[in-house]
Amino acid sequence: MSRDRLEAFSDAVIAIVITIMVLELTVPHGEDWGALRPLIPVFLAYVLSFVSLGIYWNNHHHMFLTVERINGRILWANLHLLFWLSLFPFMTGWIGESGFAPFPTAVYGLVSLLAAIAYFILQTAIIAEHGPDSKLAAALGRDLKGKSSPVLYLMAIPLAFVYRWISVGLYVFVALMWLVPDRRIESTL
Repeated sequence: MSRDRLEAFSDAVIAIVITIMVLELTVPHGEDWGALRPLIPVFLAYVLSFVSLGIYWNNHHHMFLTVERINGRILWANLHLLFWLSLFPFMTGWIGESGFAPFPTAVYGLVSLLAAIAYFILQTAIIAEHGPDSKLAAALGRDLKGKSSPVLYLMAIPLAFVYRWISVGLYVFVALMWLVPDRRIESTL
């Protein structure tokens, strides 16, 4: 399989996931600002998930700029990542509809953690195929953001039961951390 075909498939899946999320947003029942109030948690959950998916899409694209060959391990690792990303519409709806209740907030963190782990597995599969001196390995270096994200998700999951807004704050912090453009791959290429 070519890199372009794998990227096109991944782009399509992420586009569908985002489309499903936006279709889950309901129209307010009313004609004033008060009609929007019950939808605020749903909209905030949507924004967080949209930004997270956008970050995965962007980083996935940059990572695949370094790929020269695709093997079965990379294909399965990519599907593994797409599986966890495909759960974001469900989690976004649940966390939003519940008003960021503790259990849905913790499970949102679990899915985010598993997506981060899946992304790491995909990176590892690509490096294994291309070697420790590959462009991706050189670009990642120590990968502090990649290593700190799962740790922050791990902290946020139990904190959801103590004070859920700390968990939500950690999810936002991870997103903001990745929202700052990461030029490692671009500068390596």
